[in-house]
Amino acid sequence: GVGPSDASPDEGVVEDLPLIDEKAVEQLTEGLISHYLPDLQRSKLALQELTQNQVVLLETLEQEISKFKDCNSILDINALFSEAKRYHNKLVNIRNEMMLLHEKTSKLKVSGINI
Repeated sequence: GVGPSDASPDEGVVEDLPLIDEKAVEQLTEGLISHYLPDLQRSKLALQELTQNQVVLLETLEQEISKFKDCNSILDINALFSEAKRYHNKLVNIRNEMMLLHEKTSKLKVSGINI
């Protein structure tokens, strides 16, 4: 037999629904929108301002990063100049030693010792 569990769950639902009043739906929709819209608009403005601030912050960060890169370049140049100065000093010392050796060999030649 047909028991209560055999009946479709949707059966009789359509008859139970009252007639939908289009004007009531429109008014409820407008009420709902007017309730949430101001908050949503404020949130939208706040998000736009936040986004603009983030753009400014990103540009500032990029400028700072660029400055740090410039500083690193200057440090590299300073290191290069320090190294160049060190090698220049070595060259000067080698030249002085060569001049000293040249003087000694010249004196030895004058003394009659052939090298």
